[in-house]
Amino acid sequence: MNIAVMTSGGDSPGMNPAVRAIVRRALVKECKVFGIFNGYEGLVNGNIKPLGWHDVGGIISKGGTFLGTARSESFRTLVGRREAVRNLVSHNIEALIVVGGDGSLMGAHVLAQEWKEHLQALNLGSNIPQLKVIGLPGSIDNDLYGTDMSIGADTALNHIVRALDDLTSTAASHQRTFVVETMGRHCGYLALMAGLAGGASWVLIPEEELDLRWHKKMLDAIKKARQVGRPHQMVVVAEGARHADGLAIKSKEICDLIAGKLNLDVRLTVLGHIQRGGSPTAFDRVLSTRLGVAAVDMLLDNPEECKCHMVGLRENRVVTTPLEEVVQKSRAVGEEIEKGNYSKALELRGDSFRRALELVKMLTRITPAKECTGEKTILIMTGGADSPGMNTAVSVVGRCLLNHGIKVLASRNTFLGLLEDDIFPLDWHELVGWINKPGSEIGTARTIIEDEDFHTIARNLRKYNVAGIIAIGGWGTYEKIWRMVQSRSTYPEFKIPMILIPASIDNNLPATQFSIGTDTALNVIVDSIDKIRNTAGANRRTFIVEVMGRKCGFLALMGALASGAEKAYLPEHGISIRELTDDVEVMKTSFECGKKMMIFLRSEAASRHYTTDFIRRLFEEEGRGGFGVRTAILGHVQRGGIPTAFDRILACRFGAQAALSMIELVKNSSDEAIALGLKGRGVVETPFEDAAKEMDIENARPKKQWFMDLYEVADSLALPYPECGVDSKPSSDQVVDEEA
Repeated sequence: MNIAVMTSGGDSPGMNPAVRAIVRRALVKECKVFGIFNGYEGLVNGNIKPLGWHDVGGIISKGGTFLGTARSESFRTLVGRREAVRNLVSHNIEALIVVGGDGSLMGAHVLAQEWKEHLQALNLGSNIPQLKVIGLPGSIDNDLYGTDMSIGADTALNHIVRALDDLTSTAASHQRTFVVETMGRHCGYLALMAGLAGGASWVLIPEEELDLRWHKKMLDAIKKARQVGRPHQMVVVAEGARHADGLAIKSKEICDLIAGKLNLDVRLTVLGHIQRGGSPTAFDRVLSTRLGVAAVDMLLDNPEECKCHMVGLRENRVVTTPLEEVVQKSRAVGEEIEKGNYSKALELRGDSFRRALELVKMLTRITPAKECTGEKTILIMTGGADSPGMNTAVSVVGRCLLNHGIKVLASRNTFLGLLEDDIFPLDWHELVGWINKPGSEIGTARTIIEDEDFHTIARNLRKYNVAGIIAIGGWGTYEKIWRMVQSRSTYPEFKIPMILIPASIDNNLPATQFSIGTDTALNVIVDSIDKIRNTAGANRRTFIVEVMGRKCGFLALMGALASGAEKAYLPEHGISIRELTDDVEVMKTSFECGKKMMIFLRSEAASRHYTTDFIRRLFEEEGRGGFGVRTAILGHVQRGGIPTAFDRILACRFGAQAALSMIELVKNSSDEAIALGLKGRGVVETPFEDAAKEMDIENARPKKQWFMDLYEVADSLALPYPECGVDSKPSSDQVVDEEA
């Protein structure tokens, strides 16, 4: 099959990785690939060129789109579309993959619908097959139906969140109020999620119906916040937000209103196109790669079922939706907003969007809705190794409980605090400032708990009248909580509800696809590899990058997929000497054919004996001076840094669910132990006993790991290196004919 790929509409970070995935997957499947330059304008003008393996090398970390994109008035005309058909037929192109927003996907749909009509008008014959069209969602607004996330949205969201973090520091220095305008003409996703992750004081989005006095409430909230000791405020406004009468809300008007009524120093920041720029995040690289590979596979494996569809990601699974349905339902939200049917628009956005809006409203409160009453308390702990986003989870759990009038305590350094009676109350106003802080303010510690220690823990739980425990941590924390559950017959104090929130950069916990901190660590790895690739003078050199993960290969595999690394050595597969010698031969051939650098990722527990240094020395010895070998052990830098938007939002969702579930469990006098997790789009609750059954205890990782299905994808996109005659990369268990 001859396949063409194009990027259209507004550019979004992740388009380049999508094109790379499409081109390389198609070449591996022995298809011919063409690139259409400058979107539909290039299609009309015939700016179509074949693409090879090298043409998409080195673009995975670049923002924008190397194919270019442009608005095309000529394509809107029948004559223009007819020229587009002529150009596609002249190159024998049978399938078109378009990466773009609803307008771009609509253009592809129209082209497919008119295909036969154009063929007849051009007298091209009746033996030309129907054009197959696949769309990929490329829009920073995340406003497309048929996918939970669109390509570029995560990168744009991180730009906004980092801007809010940066502005918060200068706002605090000058006791200023900032009004920040985000993109989002008909979709408030960026503003809503940035407000949630960035700790905004007020958020305005197109989907929410505002009452006539909304500005009075906002002014009262800002005034009250200053009175309680929070002198700097952040108001986030989506560009499409509207007054109750439907008129657009102008960000400058909000600044003037706050300054005039409250006599405050107010500054406006319009983020604009900075939200579109920059290197794509790890999430966007993985998303676009998965969708690009799926598009090619579906064209080849199910050609009759994928004549005019969009490939999206829903509940962490690749799905297809007819393009016509995508466009209609995507535009329906904007149409309802135009009609003033805000409740319908909010309904169309889905449950996840509505719950996020409710959570933002609660978190932007200046004080809790209820005063703490009663003697029962809920204890919060953060255990094991620290993980970016733990503070966000503690902040949200604590404020949700306090908002319902429940007293909240924290155990300093997790179980160590329970042993040493180092338990203290959490304050609403203090928790507000933790939303974007790295690490854990209440402390984490790896503590060995002996059976006799349970007596002390039980005594302190009784002393503080603890009615429930919410523990945020990794496998060590899960293990200790499970021991407490099993000791309930001896210690009645343990017969209380316990909820576990997964927080581990290793992403090795049961009953969840993602843990808090994983995304931040993955972005650190990808950023580090990007910097390694930019090393000056690095020619004919292999880097072996060691990453964390214990006996779970998530960081190594996803890091390789997102960075374009040539290989990942995983604990799940192990390492063999034959595999290493095969890799040396691949390196030799690749460097001889002009490749300048190769990146190999090694998970820290991939092999007990084949260490990173051993592999370096073996490669150097077998390379015979044909290339250099360097190592980079990233270490604890993967745990540090400000949590990404993904980790903050995940922590907010887990935190809110944990608090609400705990309230119900305490109310019903339940002693259920629950592990929270993200599966698909929603937060799910799994009885801890069932979650434990999912674990490979010996290796401290789940028995089934969803990401291992992507191993073949990462492998195929990095190698083979066809122009060099390297047709495949032998695996460690592949039988090789030595004589051949």
